Amino acid sequence: MSGPRRLLPAPTPRLAFREMIADDLGDMAALLGDPEVMAYYPAPKSRAEAAEWIGRMQQRYREDGHGLWIIETHDGEFLGDCGLTWQSVNGAPVLEVGYHVRVDRQRRGYATEAARACVDLVARTFAPTLLTAIIHPANEASRGVAEKLGMTHIDDDRAHPWIVRTVMGMTVERVPDSPS
Repeated sequence: MSGPRRLLPAPTPRLAFREMIADDLGDMAALLGDPEVMAYYPAPKSRAEAAEWIGRMQQRYREDGHGLWIIETHDGEFLGDCGLTWQSVNGAPVLEVGYHVRVDRQRRGYATEAARACVDLVARTFAPTLLTAIIHPANEASRGVAEKLGMTHIDDDRAHPWIVRTVMGMTVERVPDSPS
């Protein structure tokens, strides 16, 4: 029996999306192991944890049809990851758009551009639905991306003993696929 249809955001003027594969371990280990990228996580991830991250995304592709995807330039330069994952907020499932961009490529609009492509995918496939971004309260850059997408503060997630996370969200309305 096959799983759900595999989804992928449409390319943007600067970005392409693809599923993570084992060969992405070097890039993902550098991204997730970077203390600046992971400043709002409990700790940077080890190479083994980055491999587990890739494995979890591959499982999400199979089970959900989506996850975090590699984002890269049209020339193939690795920039980070961005995508859609099911998360829990105060015990309730929510669809989240998440994003991580290499430190040397931050502040260039890549996270916003990639996340907007994910919003467009949600509008074509899941809408109407609530889309969230779950953000550490001190992460102003991530909050700025969420606000540029049109999200506003909707809740505080109190499910984690070490932090109360800010939940940004918006209702995404359905947009039909364009005619072929």
